[in-house]
Amino acid sequence: MNVRMLIKSQSLATLAAGMIYPYYLLFLKNLGSTYSAYGLAFAIFTISSAASAIWLGKLVDRSSKKLMAGSSLGMMAAMLIFPWIPSYGFVLLLQAFMGVCNAMQKMSERGLLADGTSPGNRGDALGNYHFWTSVASGFAVLIGGYIIDWLTIDVLFYVSAFIYGGSAWMTLRMQEGTLESNNNNNNNNKQH
Repeated sequence: MNVRMLIKSQSLATLAAGMIYPYYLLFLKNLGSTYSAYGLAFAIFTISSAASAIWLGKLVDRSSKKLMAGSSLGMMAAMLIFPWIPSYGFVLLLQAFMGVCNAMQKMSERGLLADGTSPGNRGDALGNYHFWTSVASGFAVLIGGYIIDWLTIDVLFYVSAFIYGGSAWMTLRMQEGTLESNNNNNNNNKQH
């Protein structure tokens, strides 16, 4: 697995999430109309994420890449559905689904980072991963702020969905193997 490709795909996912997140919170608050309703919606997200992590842990070793792509596709679907939500009850169902997608992303991210690096040689890759995904998150909030001044929150959900789709596409294109074997392949290719 190419860690650079993982960084790119997850920077896109972080960009999609960060772009919508501040406005998504306002969206939830407006639908629930009370802070307790907002708190319940967010609690369902975190609890469904935690509960599904136990089940997903069994799948990480066999199919991290598919789980990560599935997470991005699931979040893409959620972003496409959000503007059409008819009621607060539907928000709660979507929050549970998004919690599962969150667990899929977190579990597969860790699995792929471990698979893509070798013991004693993980620090640089982990540092680069954290740096670039954090930078993407910061820019996403900034970009979202500019976009929402000109467009509606519904359009922001659709833009986020498109970016999640790009993340899924990049994830599915990643090659398997460790960073060490990727470096050996790159060195072999340079010699030929």
